[in-house]
Amino acid sequence: MPADYKPDPAIDLFLDHLWSIKGLSDNTLNAYRTDLRHFDRYVQLKAGDLISRGQLDIRDYLAVRFDKGFAKSSSARMMSSLRRFYGYLLVNKQISSDPMALLKSPKLARKLPDSLSEDDIDRLLSEPNEEDPLECRDKAMLELLYATGLRVSELVGLTMEQISLRQGLVRIVGKGGKERLVPLGELAVTEVESYLKYARAELLKGKQSDVLFPSKRAQQMTRQTFWHRIKLYALRANISTALSPHTLRHAFATHLLNHGADLRVVQLLLGHSDLSTTQIYTHVATARLASLHSEHHPRG
Repeated sequence: MPADYKPDPAIDLFLDHLWSIKGLSDNTLNAYRTDLRHFDRYVQLKAGDLISRGQLDIRDYLAVRFDKGFAKSSSARMMSSLRRFYGYLLVNKQISSDPMALLKSPKLARKLPDSLSEDDIDRLLSEPNEEDPLECRDKAMLELLYATGLRVSELVGLTMEQISLRQGLVRIVGKGGKERLVPLGELAVTEVESYLKYARAELLKGKQSDVLFPSKRAQQMTRQTFWHRIKLYALRANISTALSPHTLRHAFATHLLNHGADLRVVQLLLGHSDLSTTQIYTHVATARLASLHSEHHPRG
């Protein structure tokens, strides 16, 4: 932004509202701030202001972005920011009509999630050395993650009271405070039992904690720390597939569908509120089945 640019005060008022009412993260608020200031700068150069801009002005701005080669995803985020901003102005009676009402965001291609083959999973889960307390913990975490499809944030936040090894269940409070019960499977139960028996007390070093999988400092582990642990074992297992923090979650869903699981059951296990979110995994599973058919069928 040029040094002489002065943002419209309405932007900061809107961001303060989002922070106080919605509790959004700093990264999300900064994204809104960046988008709105870019549009604000554009309208100021045209001797206008944010509140008075209409649908045609916004269309012109989006056309300029298109001509400059901005990605569809960037323009979609920009439109989301503008939509929320003008919705806020409308509710607060600062405008009489919403200039975003009839504008549609660009359609984005859905990216298929990266996943691991079942052989990759076997190699990854075999890497931790259970004689080492940290790696014994990691082994239990990896087995539990693959057995349940939890989000990494849900995994590292687990407490002792959320898991029942006798019943083979873990109780998760997911997004929006929604609770779900997820079965663990025999292997995950065995590994968690082994970890609790041989490694957890050594990690806690006499400290009291209800965290199921504490760090070596006897505190709740961050998702970033566990992500680095996953990458360490993937490197040791010579896994070349690009990994993300959700890779084992994606593998859990894909492998269940590959073996005939019902889509709605997978939806419940993953904690998706909308079936369409789960349906993306059917594309991954279908692609895998097509590959297997091509590889093994005599006329594939």
